[in-house]
Amino acid sequence: MTNKKNHKHETHEIKIEDAEMPEAENQPQGEVEALKRQLEEAGAKLAESVEGWQRSQADFQNYRKRVERDNEMMYASMKSDIVKKVLPVLDDLERALQNRPADDAWAGGVELIARKFQNILDVEGVKRIEAAGAEFDPKFHEAISHEENEDVASGHVIEVVQNGYMLGERVIRPALVRVAQ
Repeated sequence: MTNKKNHKHETHEIKIEDAEMPEAENQPQGEVEALKRQLEEAGAKLAESVEGWQRSQADFQNYRKRVERDNEMMYASMKSDIVKKVLPVLDDLERALQNRPADDAWAGGVELIARKFQNILDVEGVKRIEAAGAEFDPKFHEAISHEENEDVASGHVIEVVQNGYMLGERVIRPALVRVAQ
């Protein structure tokens, strides 16, 4: 049966003044000084190697974080691109629902499809920009016209022509709006 011992790596500082050199009395003073210099140089090289290793570790950690951040940004960008491509379908469904006949059974089915579609977008973090009656904000709205309107305060949205959407904090499509002058 073999005995396994736990070995711990410990760092020991060697002080040259405290080091016992029993043969130092027999060696010429020059050899002792040369050995001390070699020991100091080896210690300096060791410290330099440890510092280089620590820098490499820090560089690798920074690289890993940068790659993770880049991957997250690429994922968000791809998700945004896909959502942008399917939003026109949702727009068409909403337009169809606005102009639907009252008693047609197919209109109920179209409404269910539109709700399912909106639920999928909600689950993915896509939110509609609420613009009707809001103050015009170029970060979230794109004005397609400025019109006189006595019922709406100047600089506020009169009507939303096309809904805008956000993915998280990022606008993926601004709302197309008509604005009061």
